[in-house]
Amino acid sequence: MAKDSTKDMTVGSPMKLILGFSLPLLFGFLFQQFYSVVDTVIVGQFLGMNALAGVGATGSINFMIVGFCMGVCSGFAIPVAHKFGAKDYSGMRQVIANCVWLSLIFSLVMTVIVVFLCRNILIWMKTPEDIFADAYAYIVIIFAGIPAIYLYNMLSGIIRSMGDSKTPLVFLTLSSFLNIGLDLLCILVFQMGVAGAAVATVASQLISGVLCLVYMIKKFEILHIKKEEWKLNAAHVRSLCGMGVPMGLQYSITAIGSVILQTSVNTLGSLAVASVTAGGKVSMFFCCPFDAMGSTMATYGGQNVGAKKLERLGTGLKNCIWLGIGYSLIAFVVLYFFGGSLASLFVDSAEQEMLDNARLFLIINSAFYIPLALVNIIRFMIQGVGFGTFAILAGVFEMIARTIGGLVLVPAFGFTGACFASPLAWLFADAFLIPAYIHVRRKLERMMGNLA
Repeated sequence: MAKDSTKDMTVGSPMKLILGFSLPLLFGFLFQQFYSVVDTVIVGQFLGMNALAGVGATGSINFMIVGFCMGVCSGFAIPVAHKFGAKDYSGMRQVIANCVWLSLIFSLVMTVIVVFLCRNILIWMKTPEDIFADAYAYIVIIFAGIPAIYLYNMLSGIIRSMGDSKTPLVFLTLSSFLNIGLDLLCILVFQMGVAGAAVATVASQLISGVLCLVYMIKKFEILHIKKEEWKLNAAHVRSLCGMGVPMGLQYSITAIGSVILQTSVNTLGSLAVASVTAGGKVSMFFCCPFDAMGSTMATYGGQNVGAKKLERLGTGLKNCIWLGIGYSLIAFVVLYFFGGSLASLFVDSAEQEMLDNARLFLIINSAFYIPLALVNIIRFMIQGVGFGTFAILAGVFEMIARTIGGLVLVPAFGFTGACFASPLAWLFADAFLIPAYIHVRRKLERMMGNLA
């Protein structure tokens, strides 16, 4: 086994472990966003504002479907972390084998369904006619690449569950540069339009997944699954689905509110859609640290619960929250002064109204980054220790808030109302997650006490 590649998060300083694990994760998330941002920059600069709006109009439905895939894979990795923390390596391999079977089934079924319904979904979302063709050309290819999404996210999740957050970063870094080259090739040379950006994204994700697979086969002897371990096991399937499906649904339920919000934004016209797209892309980059902190807490919580070291949960959670608060303040200052300039990366600087809208979007959202930090850190900690169902409930609160944004704030206040929808969702989620963590911690203490 490549012992130096794994990391036992059940011993040592929680702050050092969190920083050491989350920094490679952060760069990994940045490169994942890099895929999306490169698409958007090239589309906006070379194909124009309507093409940018076409890609942007698919953002919420993209988040709903792709987010479900990523959530399921993150949930599948939690039982792996539990087995690794408990040093049950045979059991861990059995869990991973069942991950493979479930991922195959989920990815194939989802691909067929969403590709078939893709056009109808865009119609239901009232996608403006002048951007409909671009929206469809982009999103149908992204959805056809769902198996590639499952491949990379499942394998990278397994690697991270054993404490190795650096290897997935290496593969994402390599494929990100490939993505840039494929974007330019497909759009500028082959003249494929927005479809070229989607092809580049899917191809890059696929290569990342294949590289992860090759690395795992060659470097991790502990993951060499024996013939008898490949059998489907009802207990493992229940455990994996019990973690994966709630995490996937959390993303999707949250995204239902985003779809409703996007539908309302679509009624404001292609300029508003492009403004939200540009502001959203910049915001996603600045939100990557929150994603890294959340994924770190999932692995940290999973390993420490597996090792029955509950005393370390609170310390790790507090340390991570302080990191989140510090970063949130820095991000707000940067976006307040430079948000408009960063948004200008996506379109011609002559589009002044769009840039002003994007800057407003960034200022309002970044003012609420501390609540967003809490959402990610607390939610993923709760999921990591084995209470994935709470993820669905947190997602319901976010869905309600974004629905209010779409049905009330946007009609009443226009674009400004759309800017406040996500902050409202983060506040709603925190109102549920903070007491939920207190409940989970007490329940774990009772469970461990009964086992002692």
